This record gives sequence, C-alpha cells and structure tokens, in this order.
Amino acid sequence: MATIAFGSSLVSVRAEQTHAVRSSLLYTQNFNFLRLKRSCASSMTRWRGVGVPRATAEAVGGGVIERGEEVKEKEKGSVLRVGVVCGGPSAERGISLNSARSVLDHIQGGDIHVNCYYLDAGLNAFAISPAQVYSNTPADFDFKLESLAQGFRSLSDFAEHLAGSVDIVFPVIHGQFGEDGGIQELLEKYNVPFVGTGSSECCQAFDKYNASLELSKQGFITVPSCLVQGSEADESELSKWFARNQLDVESGKVVVKPARAGSSIGVTVAYGVADTFSKANAIITEGIDSKVLVEIFLEGGSEFTAIVLDVGSGLDSHPVVLLPSEVELQFHDSVDKDAIFNYRRKYLPTQQVAYHTPPRFPIGVIESIREGASQLFRKLGLRDFARIDGWFLPNSIHVPTLSDSKFGRTEMGTIFYTDINLISGMEQTSFLFQQASKVGFSHSNILRSIIRRACMRYPNLAPFCSASDHVPRRSKTSLRSEPVCKGKRKVFVIFGGDSSERQVSLISGTNVWLNLQAFDDLEVIPCLLAPTIVKNKVDLSSRTVWSLPYSLVLRHTIEEVLDACVEAIEPDRVAHTSHLRDRVVHDLTEGLKKHSWFTGFDITDELPVKLSVEQWIKLAKEVQATVFLSVHGGIGEDGTLQSLLEVEGIPHTGPGVMASKICMDKLATSLALNHLSDLGVLTINKDLRRKEDLISSSIPNLWHELTSKLHCETLCVKPARDGCSTGVGRLCCADDLLVYVKALEDCLHRIPPNSFSKAHGTIEMPNPPPELLIFEPFIETDNIIVSSKSRNEKGHQILWSGESRWVEITVGVVGTQGSMRSLTPSITVRESGDILTLEEKFQGGTGINLTPPPSSIISNEALQKCKKHIEIIANSLELEGFSRIDAFVNVDSGEVLMIEVNTVPGMTPSTVLIHQALAEEPPLYPHEFFRTLLDLALERTVYTP
Repeated sequence: MATIAFGSSLVSVRAEQTHAVRSSLLYTQNFNFLRLKRSCASSMTRWRGVGVPRATAEAVGGGVIERGEEVKEKEKGSVLRVGVVCGGPSAERGISLNSARSVLDHIQGGDIHVNCYYLDAGLNAFAISPAQVYSNTPADFDFKLESLAQGFRSLSDFAEHLAGSVDIVFPVIHGQFGEDGGIQELLEKYNVPFVGTGSSECCQAFDKYNASLELSKQGFITVPSCLVQGSEADESELSKWFARNQLDVESGKVVVKPARAGSSIGVTVAYGVADTFSKANAIITEGIDSKVLVEIFLEGGSEFTAIVLDVGSGLDSHPVVLLPSEVELQFHDSVDKDAIFNYRRKYLPTQQVAYHTPPRFPIGVIESIREGASQLFRKLGLRDFARIDGWFLPNSIHVPTLSDSKFGRTEMGTIFYTDINLISGMEQTSFLFQQASKVGFSHSNILRSIIRRACMRYPNLAPFCSASDHVPRRSKTSLRSEPVCKGKRKVFVIFGGDSSERQVSLISGTNVWLNLQAFDDLEVIPCLLAPTIVKNKVDLSSRTVWSLPYSLVLRHTIEEVLDACVEAIEPDRVAHTSHLRDRVVHDLTEGLKKHSWFTGFDITDELPVKLSVEQWIKLAKEVQATVFLSVHGGIGEDGTLQSLLEVEGIPHTGPGVMASKICMDKLATSLALNHLSDLGVLTINKDLRRKEDLISSSIPNLWHELTSKLHCETLCVKPARDGCSTGVGRLCCADDLLVYVKALEDCLHRIPPNSFSKAHGTIEMPNPPPELLIFEPFIETDNIIVSSKSRNEKGHQILWSGESRWVEITVGVVGTQGSMRSLTPSITVRESGDILTLEEKFQGGTGINLTPPPSSIISNEALQKCKKHIEIIANSLELEGFSRIDAFVNVDSGEVLMIEVNTVPGMTPSTVLIHQALAEEPPLYPHEFFRTLLDLALERTVYTP
C-alpha cells in the first residue's frame, strides 16, 4: 500500500466556496445552452462541413436531421464514399494513425463521406468510429476494439465489405502491408478501387535493395550498397565490399538500414566491418527485417525529399514534382556526429533538424532533382502521389565506383535517389502539405486532388470525375488592418514564446488554426510570438509577433518558423523561390486544367509580417479580433498576455489575469485550494527552494532535510512557475538530487534518459533554469498495463493491481466563470519512467490515455464524484473558458488529490482534451470543440480599468 501525504486543509468553508459548489451543479444547462446557441447561429452558411466526421448530417437551422437511410441514399448519389484504412503491423502504425486523422480532418464533408478502418498488428481488420482516429496511439483503443468496433473474420471478409460499402479506398498504412503491396494486392483481388500505386510496383519500390537495382538498370546513379541477408550472412563478403569501395575495414563509415521497413525505422550509422555486421544482425534478430542494406555514408552531402503529384488522366501518367525540401541536420555537440534523419527527427519536434523549401541548392540542381524524380515515378510505374528521398553531393566530394554515364550527374555535383515512399506521411506539417502549400494547395485541396485523380482510373467512378460542387475556400492570412467584412469575424491564433513547451505550442496553434478554417464566418490568422534573443529579458517592448502565410506555419519547431520568416523576406531568397514556384505551378496547371473537378489553387502567395507586441494588440483591437491563446507557459500562461489584451478590451480564450497567475504558480494554486478537503479536494505538501540555495547546499544534508520535512522516501521536483511537463522528475536518492541540481547549474536543456537511479525518459528543462523549485512527496500509484496479448481473469486487456487505490487523471473543464463543467476524465498511462514526458502528453503516436476510464478501475459512481470535485476546483479558482486539471483520484471515494492546473492546455491533434470532447453526448469533434472554446471567449468576464 502506498503512503500519500496530504496538505493541511482544516479550514472552514466560506460562503464563496459554497457558492462555487452550487454553481458547479449548473454546468450542464450552461454548457448545452452555449452549444445550442452556437449551432443555431451557424445553421447554413458558417460551417463548410470540412472535418465533420459523422455519418449523420444535421441542418440545425432548418430543423432537418438526415439520418439512416436518407444518408445512405445521399451517399449513393453525388457523395464519394472514401474508406480510410490505417494501422498495420509496422512500427510506424502510430504515424499511420496521425495520417488518418489528418486525412479525415481535411476531406470529410460536402461531396466526400469517410468511413474509417483499422488493421491491428496482427492484421485483424475493424471498422472503427471516426472518434477512435483521434486517439493518441493505437494502444489507446486496441484493447477496446472487440467491444467498440465491428470486426471482420478475415481479410477476405474485410475486402468484400469494402467492395460494397465504399467507392474508393485511401490506404494510409505506412511500412509493411501498406507500402509493400500487401493491401494493394488484397484490394486488386476483390476489384476495390484505391488511391496509390499498384501491388507489384509497390513490392518492387518498397524493397530498398530491389529498388536500387531497378534504378541502376533504368540509368540512375545509385549509392554503392551491399545486402546482408538472413542468418547465413557472411562477414567476409561484407569485408570484400568495404575493400571494393575503398572503405577502411576498421573505421569506414556506412549507413545500415532495413531493406523493407519504411524510411525511418532501424536506420543507424556504423563504423568498420565488425560494427556494421553487428548492427545488421541486430536488425535481423530483433525481427525488424531479414534483409539489411548497407550503404556508403555520403559525407558532405545534403539530403532532400520531394513530393510527386500525378496530374494525368486515366491510365496516362503526368508526374509533376513539387518544390523539394532540403533536410538540414543541425549538430549541437560531439554526440551528434552520427546524426541521421531518423524516426524521431522526422516525426517529433526537435531542433536537431531544419527544413528549407525549396532547397538552398542552385536552381539547375533543383530542376535536375525534379526532372529525375519525375522520370523515376514514370519508370517505376508509380501512381497518384509519392515521396522520393535522396542526396545531393557537390563535386568537391568524391565517391568511388560511380559511373559517369548515368542520370544524376550535373555540373554542380551528383544526385542520388535513395528511398521511395509510396504512402507519404500525412501529418499536419508533413512534407506533402509543406510542399503543396508552397505552390497553392491547402491540405483539403491537395488530398481531394489526389483522390479525384485516382478515381479517373476506374470507369465506374466516372461520375465523381466531373465538375465538383466543392469549391475550395481561398485562404487568407493577412494581418493588415482592414475593415471587418460583413459576417466575418477575425481570429488571431497566437503560439510560440520562450518556454520549453514552445514546440508543443506550435503544434497546438497549428491544429487550432486549421480546424477553425472550417467556418466560413471566420478569418483565422496564425501568429508567431517570436522567442527572445536574451532569454531572461522580460521587457515586452522587445517582443515581436509575426503573421504567417499558410506555408510557413507548417514547420516542426518555433525556431524553424522564425528562420523561415526571415528567409522569406530576404530578396535573393524571394526571387529564388518565386522562379521555382512559377515553374511548378505552370507544370501543374498544364495537367490540372484538363480536369473539370479541379477548381483552382486556394493558397495565396503572401509574405510574413513583423509587428511589435504593442502593434499587434493595437491591430487586434482595430479589427475587433478575438485572440485564441496557444502560448504554453511563460507570458502566455502567467497572466501577462491576458492582461495586455484585457486592458484593451480584446476578448481572448481561457481564464483571466488573476486565475492565470495563480494557476501558473503551483504553490499558489495549492494554497488557494487547501481549505477544500471537506469537499473531497486534497492538496500535496510542498517545499519551495531557490535555485541558488540548491546549488550552494550540501546535497546529502539537503536530501535528508527535504525527506524529513515532507515525511517521504522519494521526491517529486518541478519548477514552481512553468508548464506541466517541463523540468519534472522523480528523485529516489541524494545522487538523483545531485544530478538534477547539476543540470540546473549547467543550464542543461534536457536531462538524458535514465540519468537517475530509476528508469525515466528525457526530461526537458526550462531555459533559462527556473529561479524557484518545488519539492513534494512523490505519489505512488500502481502501474497500469495496457496489453493486446495478456488478459486477466475478467477478460479485460488492462492489468492493474489496484493496491494503492489511486490513479493519475487529466481532465478538461469548459464553461463560463462560476459554472465550469468537467469533461470525462482520462487515466494517464506512462510508457516509461514515473513522469509523463512532453511527447507522451502531446505528441501523436506516443503516450496512452484511457478515455473514459475503464469501469474495471473506477466505478461510475466514483467517477461522477470525481467530476464534481474537479468542478469545485475550477470554480474555486475562478477559471473560465477552458483549462486542464491534472490530479490523482481515489477510485473508491472519488476524492481528488490536486497536482496542477494548465490554463492554456495542449491542443494538439491527439491531445487528451479532444478525446474527452469526443466522449461527450453527442460527440464534439475537433473543429466544433475549438469553435465552442472560441465562442466562450465572448462570454467571458473582462475587467477593464
């Protein structure tokens, strides 16, 4: 049994707390009224229907609800039924879920209806609800599939279902069974139309070794390579290959990668024959692949990736290569000397990589890359779209055994094509959308164009290849001071800042911006709060805000967005980009003008605009904008931005100044709630320490002092005033404390995994280090294991001993001040260590959340009590709009042990708040949820002097 230390809370309940309790009982009426009011206001014109993943179409204004057979009849007519299939057996299945979510968001509605399907790791097929696509990882719902999804007895039954239920399939399975021809062969066998390349062509292109042989046969220069295969692999053959390619057998640098595992999984650098053979065998023995490709490391080369879009007709291919992107790895220390563009750098926010679209290569080289990729697409028989990766090696770099006669030689250097991605990643900021937006395509427009192009191959889909009723909305992101258009409301979505959660802020802001674009009565403008050069400088007069054109938002880090802004207004770079863009647009137009379904490009070519914070606020007031705050931590969450906006009477999302200040300070939050124990709200004892005092203290004495004072054996340390995941760690001994204090003293940006005595993930640290830190007893909870293989005696796939009776939850609260409503809590499950990492909390493809909490862990009665206690917290702190509360809950009594409040919570595509909104009845889908939060900004209480 775990021991839990609670703070003192023997204070009588004042009248205002009684009022807060009574107010919390009114949340349902308040929230539903707001929802109804917004729905009625939107009726016919405001909502374009994009991103509405429901089989039910509701026209609230006219009082008509189309359901059941009426919807089916509609679907058989002018509505194209698209089956999006995700999941699969590869390690990229989480990314597949992210891609499916993005496709669903951007094609659903109007003349396209989406059905969602999922293949688990064992290739069992399920028809899933759209709500499940918004899960953070497949593990979030794998264990619920049998009860919540329609399963199919076999893949044959699945294919027969698809043949009768959808018009065309859009496979978004990355890696095995998605790009190796597996699902394509199944669909071909049952005559099901699908988007993308055929099965035999997929099979050849997916295998990197076979693809390399075919490229060489077709006249392309290829990277010298060697195949290590199966248990019979011979190290002597590898030694001979090293010698032939003039590589030192002891230290020659090579890339080792699975031949058939996608572009990112298992890729590593090796030195010499022994290291190479060892790493190749590791890939084989770990079951990643039985074939391993060894390639010369192209030292001094620049990596690029290019999207190819087929704009031909019927079976005639007309591939057009969009503006390629240069992949720049940025080395920060000696550890990065072996850096490659691996899985983490490709899919998770990191400052270790930056992208340049178009590349910083000479125009002639870029044109050669485009010409070669187009030829490759044709020669390998690819269809609809693909992503082709490669390298450019300047003439100054010599690579042995290269033929001068093959395609790839230019006056400036050599071009290699190394990887063919047949189902390119389709996350919101993926290369597909980055490059497409540079030449005029929005997310929706490029995806719909790919689908319509695929339909042209199938005679039975000819009716869907005629003129479309769907007209893409011209996206404007101008921040110029203009009169408010009649019926249009300006929304400034601001993200960025200085905190260690700024990359999450970018993902949140991008997601909000894209979702709110679904409403025709809104003009939504993305705005970057630029990081300060001097980290500890707080003078707001030095802060700048950039309004961003569509394409510049689609980046992985705040620093990359800022660099792109500066680069975009540099005259030579502008001319370089403009020339290349015009060429690509011309090539696209030559093909697309023949198709009646293509209604034009919908992204305008704009430049970013730089303003001071004061100018930005003045402009927001002039155009009567509402500000959607997505700046996590720092001035976005401590009341600073809120104060600046409220002084000018500008409505903004989330709580006001005082509530923000209190909730940003974890000690102040605890003190504000420590009188509520009689109402089921408990707080944790805390000890506040200054950074300087920690650095100068005797660590053994300090450890003894803290554990004695807090009556515990292990500690939780966290910044007193920072975001919810930054700098939080579990300390089990004095040595752990020493490591943490040393990290503060050395101003480390992160503490590496497993630096403490107990296993943990990477701990992102605030920069600069926090001046104040809080120590509190570490709350022990029983591990929850989500398994698709193990089952306990009750048949559940959740393993939990339940000894401590406490679990960690996170829950959103929504509403107006005094009447906040608790959404359905989620139980958080850690994949490694004892503290949830930033990635586990916010990044799609990582982390597990159980929403709603399984009844095998907490009863419905205790859950309802928990929600009431959460509402008491929200109303006592005078929260409004929306926030997220993290806490521990007793699964028997529903008592809540408070951790912290986040007044600008993460709003990423897979954030837990989305899961909880989808658990509402009826479900609130992302665009609708964010619209509700935006409308609440106009309901909030603003105090002006």
